[in-house]
Amino acid sequence: MPLSNRQSAADSSAPEGLSAQFARTRALHEALVAPLSDADATIQSMEDASPAKWHLAHTTWFWETFLLREHAPDYRLYDESWPFLFNSYYEAEGERIARFSRGLLSRPRLEDVLAWRKAVDAAMEPLFGREDLADLIALGIAHEQQHIELLLTDIKHAFAQSPLGASMWDGAPEKATLAGNLGWHQHPGGVAMIGHEGAGFAFDNEGPRHRVLIEPFALADRLVTNREWDEFVADGGYKTPSLWLSDGLAWVREHGICAPLYWREGEQFTLSGWQERDPDAPVTHISYYEADAFATWAGARLPTEFEWEAIAGSHDAAGGNQLDAAAPPQPRGGGDLFGDCWQFTRSAYLPYPRFQPAEGAVGEYNGKFMSGQLVLKGASCATVRGHSRASYRNFFYPHQRWQFTGLRLAKDI
Repeated sequence: MPLSNRQSAADSSAPEGLSAQFARTRALHEALVAPLSDADATIQSMEDASPAKWHLAHTTWFWETFLLREHAPDYRLYDESWPFLFNSYYEAEGERIARFSRGLLSRPRLEDVLAWRKAVDAAMEPLFGREDLADLIALGIAHEQQHIELLLTDIKHAFAQSPLGASMWDGAPEKATLAGNLGWHQHPGGVAMIGHEGAGFAFDNEGPRHRVLIEPFALADRLVTNREWDEFVADGGYKTPSLWLSDGLAWVREHGICAPLYWREGEQFTLSGWQERDPDAPVTHISYYEADAFATWAGARLPTEFEWEAIAGSHDAAGGNQLDAAAPPQPRGGGDLFGDCWQFTRSAYLPYPRFQPAEGAVGEYNGKFMSGQLVLKGASCATVRGHSRASYRNFFYPHQRWQFTGLRLAKDI
């Protein structure tokens, strides 16, 4: 079920209201799982990823735990043993199954999880009219949208392990937009206001709004492409120590890294199986280490999150190649600042000045992860359209690359 091209599914001011946004997001999540068998939905290919069935269940656990259990007096848990299975990392909610064991959950079956979802959807209906719950419901919608993207990237990783080249959808991806010569968005520098401001939903890590000093810089007007990455590889980019951060070089050597994830000779793995690699498509599934090495090789650098946000303020966050319906996501390129892939910055994921996490268990959502990770900006082809904004702060560890991650160059001027 497609989302409106210009409407945030987590914006409580949208004309359709929270109830419709909730239903739309939940329906999209289930439509994306429709091509999967119970076995497909149960597999877990690595600890960073989770089974599709678990994403469906965990998001339902979120609604049951933080909305229904607390604010619907007559509600009873659907199954009292399931919170242990589907709590992710909320210490305040008690013991939970180890993350690497999620793929061992052959039960409950996929059909059982879908039945639970229907029961929770029905139980949620009386809560949408309560103003005091609007912010928490908006958080739940945004949370489910994040898991929609994770579901797609996690099942892609799982299917890539199959020697049969398993695919979720048939057909070749749409041809990428021809990438032109690199141009630049220039910024004169100065004091910039950073962080979320105004109406509409935002995560707690996007604030408080504050001032930063930016030196004059330029940000590339398009993403780096597969063709340009091929040139980097051909020039010995993975074998030139001077291009790499020390930790990055150690990672390359330890794991034998010589190309982005899902690359093999002339081909790239997609959710439609192995396909001929499109040279004009944005490069994706790279680590921070690789992005930084490429930028050095190109005589440029990665932007800071503040530089990126300073440019993004005048761009349409709902534009570009983002997820609208249950269809295979694939980067296509173009001139939009948002969409195709999440873009690495050189900024550490740290709290903004005067940051305070929310009270209660939901306060564990973002703040406790502010250590050792890098900020990514924008949105990807698997991001639900309307989910992101200029102030949005995605974050991953520097070696991770199973997400749709890419890069946009920056330079000093």
